[in-house]
Amino acid sequence: MSEILLATINARYIHTAFGLRCLYANLGKLQERCTILEFDSKQRAADIAEELLAAKPKIIGLGVYIWNVVLTTEVVGLLKQLAPDVRVVLGGPEVSYETASQEIVRLADHVITGEADQAFADLCCSLLAGATQPKVLAAALPALAKLASPYPFYQDEDLAHRVLYVEASRGCPFSCEFCLSSVDLPVRAFPLPAFLSDMEQLLVRGARQFKFLDRTFNLDVRVSAAILEFFLERWQPGLFLHFEMIPDRFPEALRGLICKFPAGALQFEVGIQSFNDEVANNISRRQNVSRLEDNLRFLKAHSGVHVHADLIAGLPGENLVSFAAGFDRLWRLGPQEIQVGILKRLRGTPIIRHDQPFAMIYSPLAPYELLANCDLDFATLQQVKRFARHWDALGNSGRFSRTLPMLLDQSRHASPFWNFWEFSQHLHARMGKQQGISPANLAGQLWLHLREAGVDPAALESALTADHLAAGGRGRPTFFAPEPAAPRATLGANRRQQRHQQPAIYRDQES
Repeated sequence: MSEILLATINARYIHTAFGLRCLYANLGKLQERCTILEFDSKQRAADIAEELLAAKPKIIGLGVYIWNVVLTTEVVGLLKQLAPDVRVVLGGPEVSYETASQEIVRLADHVITGEADQAFADLCCSLLAGATQPKVLAAALPALAKLASPYPFYQDEDLAHRVLYVEASRGCPFSCEFCLSSVDLPVRAFPLPAFLSDMEQLLVRGARQFKFLDRTFNLDVRVSAAILEFFLERWQPGLFLHFEMIPDRFPEALRGLICKFPAGALQFEVGIQSFNDEVANNISRRQNVSRLEDNLRFLKAHSGVHVHADLIAGLPGENLVSFAAGFDRLWRLGPQEIQVGILKRLRGTPIIRHDQPFAMIYSPLAPYELLANCDLDFATLQQVKRFARHWDALGNSGRFSRTLPMLLDQSRHASPFWNFWEFSQHLHARMGKQQGISPANLAGQLWLHLREAGVDPAALESALTADHLAAGGRGRPTFFAPEPAAPRATLGANRRQQRHQQPAIYRDQES
C-alpha cells in the first residue's frame, strides 16, 4: 500500500516515464510512501483505475501528455466517481497551458503547471497535513543543480528492455511558433560532472540505449563534445545514442568526434520543418539552409549517423507545391528517415496568431492536427496524412531500399514527391486503408503500380525479390506471375537436375 502513487500512460511499453522518476527522486522524506506505476495506451481505463485504487492511495499524481490525454481523462473521471476522497494531481505539458478549457482539469483536484520536480513534493506534504491548496499551482522554476538525480530509479528491466530518457539541459533558445519550446525560458544545463557520473552508473548497470531529451543538444559545442567523448571512450557493442540536433550547427569539433562512432551508433533527429524562407519567417524560425544542407551531405558521406529529418505539412503560407519541393530537396540530401508530420496546435504555442490570416482549422481532439487552411483543403490534408503513413511503411521502414528508388526516380514525374504521391493514391484506391498493410501487400502493390508505370519488369522483379529476401522472406514472392511450367517430357528423371539448376531464391516455391 502506498499513500502516494505517481503514474502515467506511455505510448508504448518500450518508453520509460522519465518525468515520474524526476518527481520521485525529489520527494525527499515522502519517497518511502510513494510508488511509481506505468501503463501503456493499449490498456483500458477501467483496468488502469482498478490498479491505481488497489494500492489505497491518498494522492495520485498523473503525467498528462498529448498522446495520453484522452485516455487519462477517462481514467480521472473513473477515479473521481469511485474514490472521490483520493486527491488527483495532474502535471505535464498538456495541462500546463489553457487549463480553464480542459475537461481533465475540471475533473481533477489539483494541477501543477511547469516543471514540477519540487512543487509536487511540496503539494503532497501540504495535502497529507490536511491543508487546503488552490486547484492550479504554477511551479517555481527549479535550480537544476539542486535537483536529485532520477537515474538510480530506472529498474534493471528498464535497462534491459526499454529506451532510457536522459537530459543534459532544459529549454530552447529558438522561438518556432508551433513548438512548446518557444515558450520555454532560456536553455539551462545540468552540472556536467554529475550528469556524466550518472551516465557512468547506467553504463555499469548495463544500459545501452540512451535517448537525450535536450531540445538542442549541439547548442553548446563544449558540452556536447564532452558528452560524445565520454561515450566514445566507453564504447561497447550495442550502444545507441539519440540526440535532437540543430541541423545548421556542426562545427569541426563535433564533426571529428561524430565520425569516430561506428555506423548505427548515433541517431540525429534534425528538425528541418520547411525549406520555404517565407514560411520560416511566418513561424519565427531561424535557419541557415545552405549550412544545413552542407551538414547533411557531410553526415551522409563521412559518418555512420542515422539521420531522422522532420518536415511539417500545413505551416502557415506553405502550399502543397512548396511542401513537395521541400520534400524533394530533403530526399536528395540522403537522410535515412524523413518524418512527414502534420502541423499540430499544441496548447500554449503562439501558432494561434495565424488562425485568421491563414484560415487555420484544427481538430478539437488530441493530437489537435490541422484539418484545413487557406492553402490546403481538408481533402488534400487527408491525402498528405495517407502519404505520411505510406511513407513510414515504405520509405522509413528500410524494407524497400532497392525498389524505392525505382518508384521515386521513375520518369512519370521528375519529382520524387509526386511519384510517391501517385503511388499513395493508388494504394488507397486499391487497399482502402492506410494502416495495417502488410509488407507483402505493399510489395505486391508496388509491383502492380510500377508495372503499369512502364518500369522494366525484369529489373523490378529483381529489386523486389532482393528486398523480400533481405527482409527475411523466403523464395520467390507470390505476387509475381508464376514461372512457365516445364514441358512434361522433362519431368521425372531430369527433375532433380533441373531443381539444382534453378536460382536458389526460387527453390523454396517447389514442394
